[in-house]
Amino acid sequence: MELPMVWRQWLARHDRITDALPAVPLLVIAAAATAVGQDGWQEPRWHEVAWTALSCMPLAFRSRLPLAVALFTVAGDLTLMAVASHIAPTPAASLVALYTLALLGSRRTAWTVGTAAAVAITGVYAVTHGESVVAGASLLRLDFAIGATTLGRAVRSRRENLAAATARVERAERMQEVEARRRVSEERVRIARDLHDVVAHHITLVNAQAGVAHHLMRANPEQAYEALAHIKDNSRAALDELRATVGLLRQPDDAPDSRAPIPRLADLDSLVGGFRASGLPVCVSRTGDPSPLAPATELTAYRIIQEALTNTHKHASATRTEIILAYGVHALRVTVTDDGRPGAPKGAGTGHGLIGMRERAVAIGGTVTAGPRPEGGFQVVAELPLSLAPTLSDAP
Repeated sequence: MELPMVWRQWLARHDRITDALPAVPLLVIAAAATAVGQDGWQEPRWHEVAWTALSCMPLAFRSRLPLAVALFTVAGDLTLMAVASHIAPTPAASLVALYTLALLGSRRTAWTVGTAAAVAITGVYAVTHGESVVAGASLLRLDFAIGATTLGRAVRSRRENLAAATARVERAERMQEVEARRRVSEERVRIARDLHDVVAHHITLVNAQAGVAHHLMRANPEQAYEALAHIKDNSRAALDELRATVGLLRQPDDAPDSRAPIPRLADLDSLVGGFRASGLPVCVSRTGDPSPLAPATELTAYRIIQEALTNTHKHASATRTEIILAYGVHALRVTVTDDGRPGAPKGAGTGHGLIGMRERAVAIGGTVTAGPRPEGGFQVVAELPLSLAPTLSDAP
């Protein structure tokens, strides 16, 4: 860890020391100012340095009690200027307290106290030094007090603007994710509606025409033949519409005329071999007694492994990837782990792959957890049921 980071963390745990830090340069400046004489450098006037240190003591509590510290510090400096004007230094501690009050307090309080302190400091200095309130030295103290309040309010305004901008960015990101999910949900509803309409319409026609064909098969074979021809045409139309609708769910790089069978865990070696050929080392191991799996479970496990390996290959500089298939009594546990270095990504992901994995698992009653490991790398763990319980919609 870098030294500045350690220093900032240490100061964050010690508020009083952080609040008192401005006193250090003030004491150095006071000592240097009193050490400069007409004949050159001389020994500092330590009694003035001591008064400066005394006036800086309340600053140790300025972040916890900004108003009280500002009032106490200004009152102390005014008292010192009034009773010991011959040794009274510039009220620098009051300027720090006024800056802190403007930074942490309300605007009305900051300007009320700051203006009153500026007028009081200017008036007391003018009276004790026999000068006019419009003289250069008196006005300089007025400017310093007003400037400390102005600087504090400016810094606070800048921090508030940065915080508001950060909140807007975070809110925009959340709204973007919500909008993306909403659009995906709407698209799924639309596709489901289309599928329902296609299946309901054509299957109804096929059922009716099949009944006609069955009724006329012996009495009027010609009309039965025509009914079977209509069944064929409606079946072909239904398949074409289903193919077109389901095609919306395909990935952009899928072949439009793909007829590949549904992948299963038996095809895992082929999948792993493709990633190995592309330069990603993959190790596969199995534990427990392999049990027959529901087709949906096999497909879900295959797709989760495929997505996890794809994410590793795209977004991590991994030197090793391990797949563990643990067969239990009621569930299959799929674990995909890599040792990718977070500091050397190949690209930024959108997070859609992780969302898709979770949705696939939830659809069959399983779960998926994914995230970085404390020792480095990334891990995906899926718990999938070996068999799917029948739902009410499946009942005859």
